[in-house]
Amino acid sequence: MSIRIALAGNPNCGKTTMFNALTGAAQFVGNWPGVTVEKKEGKLKGSKDVTITDLPGIYSLSPYTLEEVVSRNYLMEERPDAILNLVDASNIERNLYLTTQLTEMGIPVVVALNMMDIVRRNGDQIDVRKLSQALGCPVVETSAVKGEGCVAAAQEAANLVRTGQSTQPGHTFSSRVEQALQEIMDLIGGVVPGESLRWYAVKFFERDEKVLERFQMGEDLKSRLDGIIQAVETELDDDSESIITNERYEYIARVVSGCVKKSRRGMSASDKIDRIVTNRILALPIFAAVMYLVYAISMGNLPFSIGSMATGWTNDVLFGAWVPDALNGFLESVGCAPWLQGLIVDGIVAGVGAVLGFVPQMLVLFLLLCILEDVGYMARIAFIMDRIFRRFGLSGKSFIPMLVATGCGVPGIMASRTIEQDRDRKLTVMTTGFIPCGAKMPIIGLFAGAIFGGSSWVAVSAYFIGVAAVVTSGVILKKTRIFAGDPAPFVMELPAYHIPKAANILRGTWERGWSFIKRAGTVILLSSIVLWFFQGFGVVDGQFQMVEDNNTSLLAAVGGVVAPIFAPIGFGTWQATVATVTGLIAKENVVSTFGVLFGLGAEVTEESSELLAAVGTQFTGLTAYSFMIFNLLCAPCFAAMGAIKREMNSPKWTVAAIGYMCGFAYLVSLMVYQFGLLAQGQFSAWTVVAFAVLASMVYLLFRKGYQGESSRLRAVDAVSAS
Repeated sequence: MSIRIALAGNPNCGKTTMFNALTGAAQFVGNWPGVTVEKKEGKLKGSKDVTITDLPGIYSLSPYTLEEVVSRNYLMEERPDAILNLVDASNIERNLYLTTQLTEMGIPVVVALNMMDIVRRNGDQIDVRKLSQALGCPVVETSAVKGEGCVAAAQEAANLVRTGQSTQPGHTFSSRVEQALQEIMDLIGGVVPGESLRWYAVKFFERDEKVLERFQMGEDLKSRLDGIIQAVETELDDDSESIITNERYEYIARVVSGCVKKSRRGMSASDKIDRIVTNRILALPIFAAVMYLVYAISMGNLPFSIGSMATGWTNDVLFGAWVPDALNGFLESVGCAPWLQGLIVDGIVAGVGAVLGFVPQMLVLFLLLCILEDVGYMARIAFIMDRIFRRFGLSGKSFIPMLVATGCGVPGIMASRTIEQDRDRKLTVMTTGFIPCGAKMPIIGLFAGAIFGGSSWVAVSAYFIGVAAVVTSGVILKKTRIFAGDPAPFVMELPAYHIPKAANILRGTWERGWSFIKRAGTVILLSSIVLWFFQGFGVVDGQFQMVEDNNTSLLAAVGGVVAPIFAPIGFGTWQATVATVTGLIAKENVVSTFGVLFGLGAEVTEESSELLAAVGTQFTGLTAYSFMIFNLLCAPCFAAMGAIKREMNSPKWTVAAIGYMCGFAYLVSLMVYQFGLLAQGQFSAWTVVAFAVLASMVYLLFRKGYQGESSRLRAVDAVSAS
């Protein structure tokens, strides 16, 4: 017997941890049909006949966000065999609102009372037996972080299905509302499924238009339904949705007062910590210090920079000496042709090895970010940045995709779909790519080591330049007619701080790191082969042949045509141009391209860092920083461009987003390079252009901008009030 269990719960209630604990490695990820919301499914450990479907984190089944629509439609249309409702026991009042909706659907429900370890540590007590009776469904104590009770809760849900038990809601509404609901059920009995008749009656009573649209109802039936609802609204002097909401919370308050006993205690440890880390004055300096420490450990040049140490060994010893020497010796022993030996050693090993050499830094960076996320600090950063973003007319929710994008731009762009308003969502998609993702870190690491002596500030400045680009773009674009309007409201649960779980951290680090490694083994491998061919062959004296000097290669000829475009921003060589263009395929390609172009595959020794030395001869500090900024801010990789196309769902918007990012990156790099030259005493016509760009940007930042309808209404109200 195949059993399907839906895992439902509020955001930040431990649902991801629970899902991983239930399914382990037996899970697969895709998208929900018709929408780009991530769908996770997996087999329950020890029960291959039980499938767990992880629904998007939601606060209710009211159709306001795309996640709520996806979850509601799945429960209504797919009707899983059971629902495992994850409830944060430390915030039980808020979590039970969704529970009251789920128990009305006629599907067996088991409540997993999660984070009970926190409840016990706080000295609180929850009477599970009373709570089960009040809710009308089984309740199982769990702690997903510690792996306690998770499988037992899922098995309880499966047993309900096997024994044919159903769930009846433990709550009722006031007598007047119950009377109206019964009248509605009598009317719609022949229209909707009987097993969820009461749930539909409640949704009809709330005037849920998106649910009403699912059924073909005549005008007579609609009129009679409207009459029933209007009568209650008139009698209770409130709108129908507010009536239901208020009565749900009154019921929840009675349940909590009868089942939960809170200890008398002062501020919790989380609250005490938050008084410091979310302080209006200290929050940003602490955030900057945390990010500096993260980048210093992963890619700095300090005694504790373990990421850089590991990367140095990987570049200089593993891919600099051991692998090339072993391959050269093997290929020579089997009589390999020189051109094939060059392809393998100088093309594949030099290109792919140059990128894989940065894997240790990436893994350390991802590890530290996963720790911050699992501890609960990342949620605080979103809260901190919300206060700043809203001053510039941006939605606080825009920072969530940017946090995700520090790992990879693709899921970061996809995370923008949690923003309700279309204009804010498009604005977030257009600016999320400015945040340095994991694929851009090798570029930062390369120049930090080759030009800036491994300074940690290079990576830190790159991150905050990305944030500044987001804020600047947001202010400028928000003042245009297309994006004008109030930002979407930002509501987010701040989870209690807790000790991170090693399994979650290692899994998250490996998932992000493995995606980085896979790119090196596919896209970058193919790109390195193509690059090797184009830089190894050319036309000399009218003949197409292999060339020893890649300045006479096909790649140099093509790059030389495009290179003048980049001369005003400091890197008008064909090598830098080619690296920038290949970076559009995958940002890691920038480093691998230099590895191939400088022909370092077989020449790197364990005593020297040839790649760093070669790059150091091609760039000055100013040109390197300009090159780095352009490649960090310009259009992302092909995969991220695909994500932009999916989220925008419009070719015109996709082209506009990519064009804006490239244009913005070029102008910022132009100002950086030209003002840098000016500081060195060099003045040219391009300096005038840079000043014109700066003046235009300042004007766009501080101009009044387009006043949306809501702004005009507020102005009218202010005048009326005065």
